[in-house]
Amino acid sequence: MRALLKTSSELAIRYLEELDHRKVAPSAAAIDRIERFREPLPESSTSPEDVIRMLDDIGSPATMAMAGPRFFGFVIGGSLPASLAANWLAGAWDQNSALYQVTPATALIEEVALGWLIDLFGLPAGSGGAFVTGATVANFTGLAAARHDVLKNANWNVEADGLFGAPPIAVIVGEEAHPTLFKSLGMLGLGRSRVIRVPVDGQGRMRTDAFPKFSGPTIVCTQAGNVNTGAFDPIGEICDVAHESGAWVHVDGAFGLWAATTPTHSTLTRGIEKADSWATDAHKWLNVPYDSGITLVRNPHALQAAMAITAEYLPTASADRNPSDFTPELSRRARGIEVWAALRQLGRQGVADMIARCCRHARRFAEVLGDAGHDILNDVVLNQVLVSFGEPEMTRKVIEGIQQDGVCWCGSTVWQDHTAMRISVSSWATTDDDVEMSLESMLRIARE
Repeated sequence: MRALLKTSSELAIRYLEELDHRKVAPSAAAIDRIERFREPLPESSTSPEDVIRMLDDIGSPATMAMAGPRFFGFVIGGSLPASLAANWLAGAWDQNSALYQVTPATALIEEVALGWLIDLFGLPAGSGGAFVTGATVANFTGLAAARHDVLKNANWNVEADGLFGAPPIAVIVGEEAHPTLFKSLGMLGLGRSRVIRVPVDGQGRMRTDAFPKFSGPTIVCTQAGNVNTGAFDPIGEICDVAHESGAWVHVDGAFGLWAATTPTHSTLTRGIEKADSWATDAHKWLNVPYDSGITLVRNPHALQAAMAITAEYLPTASADRNPSDFTPELSRRARGIEVWAALRQLGRQGVADMIARCCRHARRFAEVLGDAGHDILNDVVLNQVLVSFGEPEMTRKVIEGIQQDGVCWCGSTVWQDHTAMRISVSSWATTDDDVEMSLESMLRIARE
């Protein structure tokens, strides 16, 4: 065991150390080699070391360098040193962190980390939450609490009686809500298509002047951080309107919620504390290993009512917090350990500095590309930059060239009928030099 884990850690360390010196995207040859994984199940055993070395020899070269400093294709951060090390240690612990009585250390550490997050985001005291896989399940979990609450107020127990015969729930979303929100609504039986869509402005923000009239059980889904532009819905204003009619307001803040942590961008989240639930990711802007999503709710009893589980063989009776009472899973890894480690390493100021630094890098990308004559399509308010290099076909060719060049990696998008390259700056490891290297590549490819 000791020799195997030492080998594995050495291979992982070497992989991370080489990220600065390789192309971001894997080569065609490396991708071709992964076909070697397609083999029949071996009849006999293989040494554990040979298994790990095969993974490294064939798998490592074929990975996208998402953990490195110049991957800007999606809102994906690398892994902070403390969070990655904590991930390894928590994997060794191998705790099924469902019940306090069985796994007290991980249950308590997660409870502490949730309290730190609520404080960091400036959310109401007494709020609760849960660690889940990512923003899709974070939205699902928060919306399950919303579904419970609005139907309870209509004298319906949805957990016991389901949705058949239940009072209908109106769901209001912005026109540019993220697809994972609709997936969550579909899984909850609220429907992906039976939503009321509110028009958005030129940055993708929900227009309050176009907000519909409503009554009865209602859930309003807002967005903190448009996935293309980084723009925020006017969440405080929406909460004021929605709460007058008893609606539940949910915030999809997969990455944008982290703007609340830094004075330079916290104005974007003004009024967000008025909402009833919030979803975000730690594997995006807190830079912890995948996977790590977070659901937070103003009323933890609504979340517990939607998620609690019990059985004769489970020691659930405890005055302490059982994580499984707040998550969709019973069996679950202690993914909050990495979050605790990242927050413990950075502290409040370190988180603020990391978020502000990424936003500063995004502004630099926009300024230089704009000065070179390329169209910046969005107001760069956060870490997202949309740039057009001319006609759609030309923009696609430039993006392809940048990806093949390998200095950095950016993706494409179509937003409000514009084809654009999307730059998402989310990694703790991105330096000023990384930005300048990437800009040189982008401008050179665009000229060519």
